[in-house]
Amino acid sequence: MYNGIGLQTARGSGTNGYAQSNTFFVKPRPRSTTSGGGPGRPHRPLPPDAAGADGGGMRKPNKEILEHDRKRQVELKLLVLRDALEEHGYTEDEIEERVAEARKAAEAEAAAAVAAEEAGSGRGAGRPPLPVRGPQLAKTEVAHIGQVALVTT
Repeated sequence: MYNGIGLQTARGSGTNGYAQSNTFFVKPRPRSTTSGGGPGRPHRPLPPDAAGADGGGMRKPNKEILEHDRKRQVELKLLVLRDALEEHGYTEDEIEERVAEARKAAEAEAAAAVAAEEAGSGRGAGRPPLPVRGPQLAKTEVAHIGQVALVTT
């Protein structure tokens, strides 16, 4: 036994009596707007994008991640189009031409969507909402919080 930790004697315990700490135990962090460094360490404020404008802890969605996800969706549609054209028996040149046309149209649509999003218009009135996932969910929550803040003030 060492400092009151461990067994008084290893006899009958089926172990060698060696006491060790659990290195996988993670102590819960206190939830505050400052990141405490612990005893003897200074408290530093969180970066502005992590704390949000009102200090609520909501971060802005990463535009690069949203753009990457948008590009992945476009490429998925193009791959499905390519498979469908191959099944219908089109030649490789015809497939490449049609996929290139579809890619140009999708890029133009994505650019228009980004421009409309930056202007604040969002999705069209008659269009159904997109499925909400990771970064998109954060983006919609930030927009909702902004609307609630405008209503309450």
